[in-house]
Amino acid sequence: MLQIRVIALGKLKSRELTALTDEYLKRIRPYIPIEIVELKDERAPESLSEKEKEQVLEKEADRILGKIQPGDLCIPLVIEGKTMDSVKFSETLYDMMERAQGRVVFIIGSSMGMSERVKARGDMRLSFSPMTMPHTLMRPVLLEQIYRASRIHSGHTYHK
Repeated sequence: MLQIRVIALGKLKSRELTALTDEYLKRIRPYIPIEIVELKDERAPESLSEKEKEQVLEKEADRILGKIQPGDLCIPLVIEGKTMDSVKFSETLYDMMERAQGRVVFIIGSSMGMSERVKARGDMRLSFSPMTMPHTLMRPVLLEQIYRASRIHSGHTYHK
């Protein structure tokens, strides 16, 4: 049964990020069934009013929420989320996989962020840093941490 789904808005345009993403998926799969669902992000001009930005985020929210099932446990990646070290992340991830009636779903928003409606669907909000990062970079960073968590959980050395 599929255990982890990563919903990400926007395509990876860099061959290097795509290769890194593929490498971590290959490393994770012996431990945890995982898939990436890449959704189209909304095209928008650089300068938007707050109302226009909210409209764009709501369109993206419809796409994201359409890929989540009722029994899924959701973890939106947001700057205001909870931070934790890799050992705690491993414990949290495996605890959530045991509790989930569906999957554990990580959500990576677009370059404009994430709708409050998507954040509200989250069972736990997670932050990798208080710094702003490109959303395309978050995909391989998240996968590396999932791989690290699987190694920690299985008692293998990698995380030091």
